[in-house]
Amino acid sequence: MSEDTSGSLRRDAIGLREVLFQSITAMAPAAAVAASIPSGAAFAGGSLPLAVLIALVACLFTASCVAELARELPAAGSVATYAAQGLHPAVGFLVGWGYVFVEALVPPLLLLQLGFTTAGTLHQEWPSYPADLWWPWSLAGAAVIAAAGYLGVRASARFGTILGVFEVLVFLVFAVWLIGKAGGDNTLSVFTTSHTAEGHTGVSGVFAGSVYTVLAFAGFEAAAPLAEETRDPRRTMHRAVLGAALGIGVFYVVTTYAMTVYFGPDRFGTFGASGDASWEGVARASYGLFWVLIFLAVVNSTIANANACANVSTRTAFALARIRVLPRFLAVLHPRHRSPVVGIAVQTVVAVGAVLGLGFGYDPVTAFLLLATVIVTVVIGVYIVVNLACAGYFLRRGRAALKPVRHVMFPLLGIAAFVPALLTAAGLPVFDFVSRLTAPVSYAGPVVGVWMAVGVVALLVLLRRHPDRIADTARVHLDEPSSPGLLENGAVQR
Repeated sequence: MSEDTSGSLRRDAIGLREVLFQSITAMAPAAAVAASIPSGAAFAGGSLPLAVLIALVACLFTASCVAELARELPAAGSVATYAAQGLHPAVGFLVGWGYVFVEALVPPLLLLQLGFTTAGTLHQEWPSYPADLWWPWSLAGAAVIAAAGYLGVRASARFGTILGVFEVLVFLVFAVWLIGKAGGDNTLSVFTTSHTAEGHTGVSGVFAGSVYTVLAFAGFEAAAPLAEETRDPRRTMHRAVLGAALGIGVFYVVTTYAMTVYFGPDRFGTFGASGDASWEGVARASYGLFWVLIFLAVVNSTIANANACANVSTRTAFALARIRVLPRFLAVLHPRHRSPVVGIAVQTVVAVGAVLGLGFGYDPVTAFLLLATVIVTVVIGVYIVVNLACAGYFLRRGRAALKPVRHVMFPLLGIAAFVPALLTAAGLPVFDFVSRLTAPVSYAGPVVGVWMAVGVVALLVLLRRHPDRIADTARVHLDEPSSPGLLENGAVQR
């Protein structure tokens, strides 16, 4: 394979369907419904559907901001470019620095879940299968994701589309069945505060449940880094980001409502991610082998999510390497598939190293919780900055482009929605429903702090030696007649 010299990703390779499911699968809808959203039941109880609906409305504020910026600034750098244009190039660099880091950790997070979910289920069905033999499944998933990424965005995005359709359909069909079986127990009272869990009555219980539910929406922005490979990116990105957030939000509301009315609103406070009072437990008890489809949908969701976030991390790294604020080899493309092959190789090494290192160093579940805390903390911080960037970008453009509700009010509401989620994810007990993190999960804060401190040092060095590179974080390459490319000697072609 010879090194690419054009520096351009494959243009017009995918359309709305593929980028829509890029965001959908990055949200991991099946895994969120089965594992993330039920964590809010301990607070909202049978009023969890109301908490999910509130979280949907709250997340749409930020999704609107991302969609507005994605339409104006279609760039592989996505959130880094938005922050650079709306606030300052230095802020854009730090956002990109943090975003690349955590998005590279999402695939190992999901591969750990793939491993321990598959091993645990096989052990439950066939006790002779060792419950701790989780790692072959994780490595198999890593190989599949690496192969899909290597073959280019078209293959990777279509693979994600197929996986995304499967997981959504499985849970929707089961939800419709649950609603039908609930019969006369169907009630809109679950959209009130009358069924909150014991000890968390009224609005406070619903608020606590919605804070935990907000975390299930993370990933709706994942379409944005594929802008340079998408047909009609300004229109398509806007529709994909908003469509994914709204569509999957409605999916969350419908599925949560279905399980709540079937299981019983007044005892839903005991519902969780495993055991008899869980999606898999109910599927086992109510519809025989339907639990197999639920299990396969969750496994499918881990692979689809890892695939989508591998696309995000490698494209963001490509964008930052192209302007030489990250190592230039991350911008090398395959001459035929136009995929960032070196970035994909680095992503695979990071994924396998994190899976095996943390999985064996602790255990796969603890490693999962540690990585999840690191990822969610940074991603929510990025959402808050992007909300600010949206307001800053349109205020700078002047009155002609500014829409006060969409470009000022929505960003402020988006920040208000994500600040409680950030405090909860970081384990800061500002609210009484937030628990302090314990070791080793509590190491997430220092890990993030060290990484961002290194980023600040790198920023200061670049500002001193190559300030033009930091300024280039604001560039939108699609708006230029030709993009710079990497020559074989590493120089930039202009």
